[in-house]
Amino acid sequence: MSDTLFPLPPPEPPRETSVEAPAPRLERANRHQLELRATDLDGLLPPEHRARIVWDFVEGLDLGPLYDAIRAVEGGAGRPAIDPAILTALWLYATLDGVGSARALDRLCETHDAYRWLVGGVSVNYHTLADFRVAHGAVLDAVLTRSVATLMAEGLVTLHRVAQDGLRVRASAGSGSFRRRPRLQRYLEEAQRQVETLRRELDTDPAATSRRQSAARQRAAHERQERVQRALAREAELAARQPQRHDAAGRRRPPRASSTDPDAQVMKMGDGGFRPAFNAQFAADTTSQVIVGVEVTTVGSDHGQLPVMVEQLRERYGAIPAAVVADAGFANYATIVDLTRAGCVVYAPVPRRRRLRKPRPHRLYLAPAVAAWRERMTTETAQVIYRTRAATAECINALARNRGLQQVRVRGLAKVRSVLLWFAVAHNLLRAVTLRRAFAPA
Repeated sequence: MSDTLFPLPPPEPPRETSVEAPAPRLERANRHQLELRATDLDGLLPPEHRARIVWDFVEGLDLGPLYDAIRAVEGGAGRPAIDPAILTALWLYATLDGVGSARALDRLCETHDAYRWLVGGVSVNYHTLADFRVAHGAVLDAVLTRSVATLMAEGLVTLHRVAQDGLRVRASAGSGSFRRRPRLQRYLEEAQRQVETLRRELDTDPAATSRRQSAARQRAAHERQERVQRALAREAELAARQPQRHDAAGRRRPPRASSTDPDAQVMKMGDGGFRPAFNAQFAADTTSQVIVGVEVTTVGSDHGQLPVMVEQLRERYGAIPAAVVADAGFANYATIVDLTRAGCVVYAPVPRRRRLRKPRPHRLYLAPAVAAWRERMTTETAQVIYRTRAATAECINALARNRGLQQVRVRGLAKVRSVLLWFAVAHNLLRAVTLRRAFAPA
């Protein structure tokens, strides 16, 4: 009799098991774990970091006009304003990094250690950053003048010889935004009707949220109306200034203006294409590569830009350079005569004369200043001086491209000039550091 209640299956023979090595014990990444770190902002950057150099430069600037414009004062009502020195340092450092977007700069102030150090825990937003960038062109112009004058007092900038070159910068407008007068007038009527409609909706809507949204839409429509009005004025200006143009069939071609950025003008770019752009002009000292003058125009040609820049340098520093170096696009007879009369020597290539059946020389072709210029450019000394243009003007243009000056995201001639001034001040900041280190006593 079996001792079990039910019959059991026969026992299985033991299996031969291989002895495996134990699995390694690892510390795997856990990127969802929250951390609390006891660190200070000042310890995030090394002593020689570029952000500290920018802040030291900003602390030495005269930003009195920016502080005078602040309405929130001690003992009065209102939220404290952001220190203008912080906003100035942020845009200078962003310009050196090639950051031209206020939204991108706003994100960097939360994630990048250098920008977090500059902002110092102060809350900023992209709207404030965008407004500050283009609202203080006069202050930036004064900063450029004082900074260059300081370098001149230290003997680092001589203003003896200046190189100038133009840079076509893509405008914030599409090629399809250029319209003739009938279409612009229709756009203006539509914008006016939209403004009136939104104004009536804003007056009758009791909801606060809807009122804010309606106010934003009304503000956008009002800005569009102003742009179209400026485009109409720009079209009338072009019609009065430019000669009558005709197509291949002999039909008249009226001028066109952009409804997005009326100041933009279609220009021939460096790649041979035609796009809406601005003509940025930089003048720099050839010995130090410091930018001493900034200008922007809506004319694609560089003719006539040298006297304008020389006059700007006279107003800034009370003196004109002894010589200017430029390419063939700047050289014309009137420019040579005017600058020679002012006491400025021009080093620019002599353009080749076209062979005509009946040559008709320009009325200034036989002027003594023009003859001396043609004779001067045949000498080896003049050729050596002219070659300094590539190491100065073209180098600065290349740096501008590398720092994001491919296309401007702002509209209007005054705002574009402010962007160029930011680049000039930031460029001179680094050049001043390099020059002072090079000429510092051992």
